[in-house]
Amino acid sequence: MKKRILDRYETMPDGNVIIDVAARRVEELYENFDKCAPYHRKDFDDDLVEYLTGCVREIGGPAFVVRFTIEQGLSKELMETVRSGMHSFFMYRMDVEFAIMKKMVRISSLLLLSGIVILAVSLWVNRFVSLNANGSFLYRFFAEGLTIVAWVSIWEGLATFLLNLTPHLFRVRVFRWLAAAPVSFSPGAHSD
Repeated sequence: MKKRILDRYETMPDGNVIIDVAARRVEELYENFDKCAPYHRKDFDDDLVEYLTGCVREIGGPAFVVRFTIEQGLSKELMETVRSGMHSFFMYRMDVEFAIMKKMVRISSLLLLSGIVILAVSLWVNRFVSLNANGSFLYRFFAEGLTIVAWVSIWEGLATFLLNLTPHLFRVRVFRWLAAAPVSFSPGAHSD
């Protein structure tokens, strides 16, 4: 199946896969919320980012080149600005992903730790209820409820960490590959 996916892409003589991006003007590559910001500080268009990350997922590795074809024609200086902007943008996205992961780990740790503390309290309460032969239904209900809350908290902490870590790590890897990707421009796409 991988060969059929790679057959959809053009390749360079050295075997690197080419991810082609075409636009009429360089402005189409970027979000247009801040029209005054220089290109090296602007975010790439969401559709472009989704396209690039989807292509990298299909390709499955860092052996690719991003090739831009801009009808308007670009100066060498603007080409270099697009190259450095792409590197900066995907390094920024990598940092954002790391911040999300850090928050996820903090929340998972808090849930896990609170679950362990609640479980310890639950064991103490259950022991107290079992030693007290006259333990009322309310005490037993409270003790069992604490045990359930503890296990739910522990499970939620572990599940959040184990299920969400891998997708975040994969996105970081894709962003790293895109930040390091060679950027070329198709012949005839520049003007001096």
